[in-house]
Amino acid sequence: MKKVLVATEKPFAAAAVNGIREEIEGAGHELVLLEKYTDKAQLLDAVKDADAMIIRSDKVDAEVLDAAKNLKIVVRAGAGYDNIDLEAATAHKVVAENTPGQNSNAVAELVFGLLVFAVRNFYNGKSGSELMGKKLGILAFGNVGRNVARIAKGFGMDVLAYDAYCPKEAIEAAGVKAVDSQEELFEASDIVSLHIPATAETKNSINRALVGKMPKGAILVNTARKEVINEAELLALLAERDDLKYLTDIMPERDAEFRQFEGRYFSTPKKMGAQTAEANANAGIAAARQINAFFKDGCTKFQVNR
Repeated sequence: MKKVLVATEKPFAAAAVNGIREEIEGAGHELVLLEKYTDKAQLLDAVKDADAMIIRSDKVDAEVLDAAKNLKIVVRAGAGYDNIDLEAATAHKVVAENTPGQNSNAVAELVFGLLVFAVRNFYNGKSGSELMGKKLGILAFGNVGRNVARIAKGFGMDVLAYDAYCPKEAIEAAGVKAVDSQEELFEASDIVSLHIPATAETKNSINRALVGKMPKGAILVNTARKEVINEAELLALLAERDDLKYLTDIMPERDAEFRQFEGRYFSTPKKMGAQTAEANANAGIAAARQINAFFKDGCTKFQVNR
């Protein structure tokens, strides 16, 4: 029997916890919950004898891994995993995994919730515009990007995409026009939706030069990571171009400054992409199944560290 810790400062929904419990206990393991913890010391204490851990946005750094003497695997319930110190996990011989695809539809639907809100002038009573016929550029054509493309077609939009790591043939097989560069994507799109991870290569990459290539009346949507935005340069561009709108579900560090652009900027109070009952359950249960597969067969299909 292995001890599996679910450590969630922001807890899973009850239905998701029930599903996780069914998977873990059904495989003969023990499930322990640490929910709504308020101090890192609580996490350090709870992880001491855990063999596996499921987290959401909780940080697993070297200090946590030092405390987790028995830990063999940590699974981030969601696609992003920048809250896990991968080098430290590797040094501690801990497998780190994510659950790609489980939140994809939820994030994609949020993109269009934000877009309809924006093109209707934030429902201020004034005449807005429609999404039909607009050119939507998708930056990164992974699980979320593919779902965004699927929904965009239902709106009657023209869809373009660029992904440095996805072959053009794969993009076009999905009925989407593949372009050759980020610059071309921004130049050709009325709306650009960001779905890139926060890496050394992408941090601050969405800058004035790139966004400035977008046509008049353009909209930038970020449901990826706030670190990919060069906030200083985007603020300068918004001040220069009164036709540009920026929408995000990751509140910028300089939110107060962005808010000066009333009617052209909107941020949710907290990250909302995966905040649906379905995504919550899907990601949590997938994490539990991956842990069971790891202990049963040594399966590391979704490992993100080496």
